[in-house]
Amino acid sequence: VDLGSGRGTDVMRLAETVGESGFVYGIDISDGMLQKAVNTAERLGIKNVRFINSPREKIPLKDCIADLVISNCTINHSSDKQAVWNEVFRILKKGGRFVVSDIYSLNTVPEEYRNDPVAVSECWAGSVTRDEYLGQLQKAGFKTIKVIEESTPYEKGKIVVSSWTITGIKPSWN
Repeated sequence: VDLGSGRGTDVMRLAETVGESGFVYGIDISDGMLQKAVNTAERLGIKNVRFINSPREKIPLKDCIADLVISNCTINHSSDKQAVWNEVFRILKKGGRFVVSDIYSLNTVPEEYRNDPVAVSECWAGSVTRDEYLGQLQKAGFKTIKVIEESTPYEKGKIVVSSWTITGIKPSWN
């Protein structure tokens, strides 16, 4: 499952990886991007994909359906990140994992940036602190969380942020 799948590039790459016996879902809220994804999949003859218009906070998939959930800098756009992480946990199979690239802030993002078009487009307007982010993952139920890559902090507006790629595994005993 790709949260914030856009025009479906990663979904189609994953579809090739999982082969005919696997299936990949793309979740996005942009009708235009979803239509592009559907058109591309049809043009390429990719049949093991489905694109769904849905917010990340309420994913219309069955419990324990996914082996992997990915997202590239879209979770921080959500106003209810805890709901997103709860959904990721819910749709993952026992032992399933997520791999997410995102941004966290070293301090709370000032209100003036929350709806600023530049800050939103640069994916840091909705960022939370590192501790908040990790706390949300733990609250959702993830026990094994690993930072794959983390940037040196850099300035954005009046705050400092950092980009990272993290992974976590849904416990097999849950």
